[in-house]
Amino acid sequence: MIQLAAFFGNPGREYARNRHNAGFLLADRWGLGRGLPWEKKFQGLYCCERGERTLHLLKPQTFMNRSGEPVQRAAAFFKIEVKDILVVHDELELPLGTVSLKFGGGLGGHNGLRSMRASFSTPDFWRIRIGIGRPDHRAPGQGGPPGSGEGIIPWVLSDFSPPEEELLDPALDLAAQLLSLTLTQDPQDLLKDWAKRKIELPRPDSIENH
Repeated sequence: MIQLAAFFGNPGREYARNRHNAGFLLADRWGLGRGLPWEKKFQGLYCCERGERTLHLLKPQTFMNRSGEPVQRAAAFFKIEVKDILVVHDELELPLGTVSLKFGGGLGGHNGLRSMRASFSTPDFWRIRIGIGRPDHRAPGQGGPPGSGEGIIPWVLSDFSPPEEELLDPALDLAAQLLSLTLTQDPQDLLKDWAKRKIELPRPDSIENH
């Protein structure tokens, strides 16, 4: 069972709506109305939710390329094993509107995940991936050619466009649904259904004209 959920992004108002901050955006969406007080701790913003078991939540404030360090500090303090950690992050290899649950595997050049592997000496932790697509000037959310590194840094550090925001909102709702399930159930039981799930948008021919 997940004991520590870490949401990745970059601190600061100028980064707030960046594609790279999808993890922070989900933390804010999911925590809205739950009344969880964030406090400065472990080089991040930390809170916990107590019920039948205690769930620790962390938003590292060290910038993306050192995100693993606050997670390692919190995990060591609470004696949490890496297999019980969930990282929520943006994912270039998934189109906007797609979310995915994954355990271990490659890092895809993601600096936050690289920092996690460096901090824990393993990539074997749970992940919720929020698709942001790749920069290639196709339709918003469709992404670019796999393996293309063109313009990645300015792409992830730029804000979602207005058309993308329309896809982002339901995508975050879908990711919040997955997050709630992952934090209350054995994530292994969710892998089959949540390996890759897309938001469902109404088809134009299904909208009735009045």
